[in-house]
Amino acid sequence: MYKDFFGLKANPFNVNPDPRYLFLTRHTEEALACLTYGIQSRKGFVLLTGEVGTGKTTLINKLLEWLRVQQVATAFIFNSRLNTTQFLDFAMADFGITCESRLKSQVLLRLYNWLLDRYRAGETAVLIVDEAQNLSDEVLEEIRLLTNLETFTEKLLQIVLVGQPELEAKLRQPQLRQLRQRVTLRAKTHPLTLEEARAYVTQRLQIAGSNGRMIFEPESIDVIYRYSGGIPRVVNMLCEHALVSSFVDQHKTVGPTVIEAVARDFDLHESGMPDQITTPVVAANSEKLDVVEALRTLATLADRLRRPETELSKERKL
Repeated sequence: MYKDFFGLKANPFNVNPDPRYLFLTRHTEEALACLTYGIQSRKGFVLLTGEVGTGKTTLINKLLEWLRVQQVATAFIFNSRLNTTQFLDFAMADFGITCESRLKSQVLLRLYNWLLDRYRAGETAVLIVDEAQNLSDEVLEEIRLLTNLETFTEKLLQIVLVGQPELEAKLRQPQLRQLRQRVTLRAKTHPLTLEEARAYVTQRLQIAGSNGRMIFEPESIDVIYRYSGGIPRVVNMLCEHALVSSFVDQHKTVGPTVIEAVARDFDLHESGMPDQITTPVVAANSEKLDVVEALRTLATLADRLRRPETELSKERKL
């Protein structure tokens, strides 16, 4: 809607976890290095945690992109609301492994033999589980047992668990202490600093084709940071709606008052997280055509329906 107006070729603040837009902070680089090292060194079990909206899935998509280039066999489980049978079925299907029997013992034997074949060929297999904080204790125990698929010297299956901080709390439960002891490497994502937030917005605009032209006034970034708390997902939300609002008002740059208005619409009380979603209020203005006012309302509602908490983005996040 606003791309031509701002001279952009793509939507710079899309909520989808597009690896092209991965912003490498020091923490992000450390996390990505930890994940790749753990997989290459066959450490067996790697944990990635971070607060909601700090870019875990974008980081994982970048990792998946690298693994595919390396021709590493991967299974990516994005639905953590599975029982043990469903979990194994999903993993087998994503690895492309067929098994004629439905017996669990036969499924595990088929998986073990497939992993052995890959190991003998000098190849690696990686299982990545997103939103792992929602896994049941039974499925987590099943994952632990998968780490028993090994040779005398190395793990046959590399497992990456990705989740919110609640995952760390869950692993501290006494009944999961065996799994906790298997975690060999831990990585974390963090909110952005103010300077990182400035660079983050600039990079996304450049990737989208801004060619260095100033779209957000410097003071606007300060306001964005104040309301987002440095959470990239909230930064995206504020920037996206601010661009729509500025487009409707035909302003070529986004000023701080626009950010303030968007933050109020989303009840962002300088915490970075909305208390609730309310219907946007569009002020009446006799100097504007009714069609423009309708455009603002429709754009805001449509963008909210595309927020990452919808069922569609929960299903795949790709």
